[in-house]
Amino acid sequence: MRRLITALILLLSLYGCGNKPAYAPLPKGAVVLALGDSITHGTGAGSGEDYPTRLAALTGWHIINAGVPGDVAAGGRQRLPDLLEEHHPQLLIVELGGNDFLHKTPVEDIRAHLDAILSSASTAGIPAVLLGVPRPSLGGALMGLDPDPLYAELARKHRALLIADALPKVLSDTSLKVDPIHPNADGYARLAQDMHAALAKAGLAQ
Repeated sequence: MRRLITALILLLSLYGCGNKPAYAPLPKGAVVLALGDSITHGTGAGSGEDYPTRLAALTGWHIINAGVPGDVAAGGRQRLPDLLEEHHPQLLIVELGGNDFLHKTPVEDIRAHLDAILSSASTAGIPAVLLGVPRPSLGGALMGLDPDPLYAELARKHRALLIADALPKVLSDTSLKVDPIHPNADGYARLAQDMHAALAKAGLAQ
């Protein structure tokens, strides 16, 4: 019933606000599932310095860190049903695709797996947040990274909240990274802060 109410609120707010998602705020203690790879896991920083832990401190939510180092979009898709069944989250945060880009996975495959993840959330009546992930490039390393256009496309299709620039900004700043692809403790703190600001602007976080 709680999921159904959340989904109805989301649907009504979407029709009332055009294409811009708007949400009722999730209360403190709400269960949130963060699905991702090593960046969600917190590789490159110490215990408790990962972005889900820091975001939980900012929001008061109970955030489940379901980040698996090295995971790809197909792996997240495979893991999601069991995670939803186990945790019954009120919100899903998705951060996947970076390893697919590194492995040169065809974009059609990445799109299909992320599309299935967001469809699963929608079917379960769970609002979704999609983090934009940059595609590695020499130009990006020199001039700053941008999220791959794939994420905006999927967010529009599924009416998910896209946080486009938070991760690319961190990964464009060498002072916020421990290596070319992982934030350091300060980077994860910045990521959580920028995510919180975007979530608050959308109405999800207080």
